[in-house]
Amino acid sequence: MSVRCNTLVLIHGWWLTPLCWEPFRRFFGNLGYRVFAPAWPGIAGEVAEVRRDPSGLDDIGCTELVAHYEAIIRRLPEPPIVFGHGYGGLIAQLLADRGLAAAAVVIDALPPRGLFLRSYSTSRALLPALTPPFDRHGTYLPGFDHFWRIVCQTLPESEARRIYATQAVPAPRRVLFQAALAPFKLGATLSVNFGNPARPPLLIIGGGADVLVPAALSRSLFRQHRASPGHTEYKEFPCRSHYIIAEPGWQEVADHALTWSLAHARA
Repeated sequence: MSVRCNTLVLIHGWWLTPLCWEPFRRFFGNLGYRVFAPAWPGIAGEVAEVRRDPSGLDDIGCTELVAHYEAIIRRLPEPPIVFGHGYGGLIAQLLADRGLAAAAVVIDALPPRGLFLRSYSTSRALLPALTPPFDRHGTYLPGFDHFWRIVCQTLPESEARRIYATQAVPAPRRVLFQAALAPFKLGATLSVNFGNPARPPLLIIGGGADVLVPAALSRSLFRQHRASPGHTEYKEFPCRSHYIIAEPGWQEVADHALTWSLAHARA
């Protein structure tokens, strides 16, 4: 049975800050919802400051990220609806698997253990971040051309440059390697129980033009999560890049995600 939920938590992904959620945050806030969009640990201050000294992100992994958001959620007055984008979508899946959400919406989400290498497009997009292969410390930020090509290639260059200048920050190499190597590690941190009967309702959204997390990977993720008796749905928006949450047409995505969440959220 659905319940009224007034609290929303938005989790960003690789190479972006909570500013990528600004259209969603304003949209939900204007409707009267309590909206939280906390940054990853290690991201503090202005984008230029983080780029100048990204050492606060060194050696942060999935365990630290999930613990960070779990602590935030446990301080809230009610279980929230959790929205996750990209790697934030992977975090949202892990939080939902632990029963920490009234409902979860994952948008162009990285999959948990076992699905990553099924996408040549994803592997190719992330290859520069994984070389040299033994450097799993520190951070990595793609250059503008690569960022534009894999994150927001549907936008004109001028707009992509504005996003890169105002929102793009390095990501911890550790989380990149964890996502890449998870299929080979038993009991990996990124594992979820796809058959979890207690998992809250889950909506998976894919972008038809996403290069980093192609729609085929989102559909594959949906098929895996259907092993759970928990309510699971998939929605695909054509011609949308990985920047689906803030590129033109974002309101259609936000409206669908919120409407679905309110219809299915549970106590």
